[in-house]
Amino acid sequence: MASFNKVILLGNLTRDPELRYTPKGMAVARLGMAVNRSYKSESGETREEVTFIDIDAWGKQAELISQYLRKGSPLFMEGRLKLDQWDDKQSGQKVTKLRVVMETFQFVGGPRSGDGPGGGGPGPSTGPSSAPAPRPARPAAPAPAPDSDGPPPEDDDVPF
Repeated sequence: MASFNKVILLGNLTRDPELRYTPKGMAVARLGMAVNRSYKSESGETREEVTFIDIDAWGKQAELISQYLRKGSPLFMEGRLKLDQWDDKQSGQKVTKLRVVMETFQFVGGPRSGDGPGGGGPGPSTGPSSAPAPRPARPAAPAPAPDSDGPPPEDDDVPF
């Protein structure tokens, strides 16, 4: 049976990216994203639903995101779902967590007002601008996760 695992998200970072390196030198960034959905309730009232998503970025993408994005920055990304499972050391219970592994991304918006070279990087646009749109920070080929079917090998643990 064929399967398809693709996630496309546009949202804002909920915290500054955490950049770490594996013992073998591979960059890993953990980030959180909030995605909003507006809808009307049965009574006609407009409501908003927020979904919080944990994302892992690897390699050059992790370094770029860590360098240019901060809490509140908008981000468009594509990736895949990954289910992590482990046994809780204190309770002995099996724990699961659904994450998104980033495959590609694009910066959204332009520089924040007041940001100069080396500033906070891309962020929400404050209005129409004649400046060209930022180039996508997409490598020639997507940076694959070290082990696309599971966690990194034992000797390459992620230091989180």
